[in-house]
Amino acid sequence: MIEEYQLRVLPETAADGQALRRYIAREKGKDERTLTAVRVLRRSIDARQRTIYVNLKVRVYVNEQPADDEFVRTDYPQVEDGPQVVVVGAGPGGLFAALRLIEAGCRPIVVERGKNVRDRKLDLARISREHKVNAESNYSFGEGGAGAYSDGKLYTRSKKRGNVEKILNVFCQHGASTSILQDAHPHIGTDKLPRVIENMRNTILACGGEVHFETRMDALLIADGRVEGIATHDGRAFRGPVILATGHSARDVYRWLHANGVEIESKGLAVGVRLEHPAQLIDQIQYHNRNGRGKYLPAAEYSFVQQVEGRGVYSFCMCPGGFVVPAASGPQQIVVNGMSPSNRGSRWSNSGMVVELHPEDLEEPSLAAVMATGDVRPEAGHPLAMMYFQEELERLCWQQGNYRQTAPAQRMADFVNGRLSYDLPDASYAPGLVSSPLHFWLPRFVAGRLAEGFRRFGRASHGFLTNEAVMMGVESRTSAPVRIVRNAETLQHVRLQGLFPCGEGAGYAGGIVSAAIDGERCAEAAAAYVKG
Repeated sequence: MIEEYQLRVLPETAADGQALRRYIAREKGKDERTLTAVRVLRRSIDARQRTIYVNLKVRVYVNEQPADDEFVRTDYPQVEDGPQVVVVGAGPGGLFAALRLIEAGCRPIVVERGKNVRDRKLDLARISREHKVNAESNYSFGEGGAGAYSDGKLYTRSKKRGNVEKILNVFCQHGASTSILQDAHPHIGTDKLPRVIENMRNTILACGGEVHFETRMDALLIADGRVEGIATHDGRAFRGPVILATGHSARDVYRWLHANGVEIESKGLAVGVRLEHPAQLIDQIQYHNRNGRGKYLPAAEYSFVQQVEGRGVYSFCMCPGGFVVPAASGPQQIVVNGMSPSNRGSRWSNSGMVVELHPEDLEEPSLAAVMATGDVRPEAGHPLAMMYFQEELERLCWQQGNYRQTAPAQRMADFVNGRLSYDLPDASYAPGLVSSPLHFWLPRFVAGRLAEGFRRFGRASHGFLTNEAVMMGVESRTSAPVRIVRNAETLQHVRLQGLFPCGEGAGYAGGIVSAAIDGERCAEAAAAYVKG
């Protein structure tokens, strides 16, 4: 017999399999000896009150053994002789598109401008050690995309647009822990995700697909209003309909599309800073305990959102027990992002703290002033206006960081009170920090709303607004600055048949899982197209 229960237990009970079994037997009137197995299906932490509880959904096997597999496997057939589809980009959108194409009997040709996920690590180390950014291999470009070395968080709100469970099961099939099927905010971890990505690539190759690294798409091949393939930087051409899954930082692709009349439009994004606290302090605040999280609870998370002067101010991509990393994808840029290892065991916790920005906001004087520093000064309605703003803000940050990858930084309370920080706390950002008046040089549109947001967050969560926390600039890659316009039904570009804009870089996703879902949808549409 199999039964399922919703339970609310103390953390020490949830962490101990035998204790959980005894609890179920006592509460549900069962003979503990008949409980052959207990499988946790869902797990979340309720930290709203001083006594912390763990909410569990469990499946209890009574005098019955569970099936061996804790996840649902997908069958991937041989597709060597199948119709060919080109996939540009090997991030989550591209990888899941390729795997779904295989399911549909199509042969994916994956073209990735960066290096494989292991070789990328050497270039990432050079950013911190030598302050040198390889424009083709960095935190944004390379196998696995921006998510491979930026945490591996799998939480999404995109459940209406696809099968989240399918995505998580595919990750498990390729080596991720089955805990991602249980946790309310699933997380693979930067240390575990590369191997999972390698296994996904090996599945593509074993089924007859191709994967080409260090191969940058330089142009689409277009004839009679139809995309017939791509041309690459080394003179090669790959033929077939194209799933364009380049990620949110492929600015050369956006420029090429605009220059060649491919319809794109500017879209909203959010910009701000990375805010880092001591992890112990966040644990104390969130778990209402001066001793922190104790033995049985994970590093604490938080989520804040406020409306300030008509724009959202909110936390983004929170990384408990994590690190802040340099995420520039080219010269004369400073961009920061966050990541966490699977154990979330560092001394710090960080989050993006950002202000919502709409294309029409670029007419606001303090934002327009940033735009005016560059060589190109487009009007607010220009399709690339938000991208140009990103570029100029990142260049300004680089100048404030002493023209290196050292990040300009300021203590949190000093920022709110308009004071320069004369020293900075220890921080996780490996290239180093330089004290800088972020309150002064960040656009007023952003700085003023951030400061008010921090005041409100501090009132809601006592101890959060503190000089123990440090802000680092800038967090500017929260999403793509453009949308590549596509037909809502066919998922093809509105004017070019055979082009399927995909994922975060096309403006249709925001994170690993939503990009993977969109990749699967684009693959299904491309398979239907190529099969006629």
